[in-house]
Amino acid sequence: MKSDNIYRKALITGASAGLGMEYARQLAAAGANLILVARRENRLEQLAAELSGKYKVQVEVLPADLSRYEGIEKVAEKIRQTEDLDLLINNAGFGSRRSFYQDENDETGRMIMVHILATVLLIRAALPGMIKKKNGTIINVSSVAAFSPLSGAMYSSTKAFLTMFSENLQTELYDTGIKIQALCPGLTHTEFHEVAGFDKEAAPGFMWMTAEKVVRISLRALAGKKVIIVPGGLNKFLVFLMRCPLTYGLVRWAARQNWLRKKARL
Repeated sequence: MKSDNIYRKALITGASAGLGMEYARQLAAAGANLILVARRENRLEQLAAELSGKYKVQVEVLPADLSRYEGIEKVAEKIRQTEDLDLLINNAGFGSRRSFYQDENDETGRMIMVHILATVLLIRAALPGMIKKKNGTIINVSSVAAFSPLSGAMYSSTKAFLTMFSENLQTELYDTGIKIQALCPGLTHTEFHEVAGFDKEAAPGFMWMTAEKVVRISLRALAGKKVIIVPGGLNKFLVFLMRCPLTYGLVRWAARQNWLRKKARL
């Protein structure tokens, strides 16, 4: 990992799979001690054994369900007790193919809890110690869906919150020594899509990135000043189309086409 930042201890939510697991592997390889958070304790234990054995770092396991307030508070208390924590990665999240009006199992509430409330409260727990030391980094894993009208009302909206929250928080924390990043990946080869019931074959292969590459870009970008990081040239182009005034109308027209909506919600 090529970065100007050397971390002593990182806490990673959603660490049992996907980008969270990849962050854990790359940070452990760089010598960082870890606190791994997810619901699936057995997966966390397996990853902890792998990383501590291979890289000789300290790896703690903290099972917690961030869709429940008691789970959030459990992790927040761990953060408050960890004086040497200098990297917090809010990666936990999930997607859905259900429309907002079709939600019958409070998926909406759980998504708000995991994507928004957990992120906000864990950052609130981490900031006092980081500000006191004038050192710390927070990565909020968002998505290119934050800029899209095609990715589901709740998923896109919660990811848009993470992106703008990160940018505004960095402004508030100017001159404190704290670095904030909003990582906005596009289609990435993880189990995220299978869990959410998405058809990965619906998107051509050139649109996909590996978790290893996405995380490497994220960590390297911490050496710079940019808050919003969109990995990959294609993803940058898509975000440009969705934000550019000249193409804004075309994108919104496309969002009303049923066939494209079905393909876009990957």
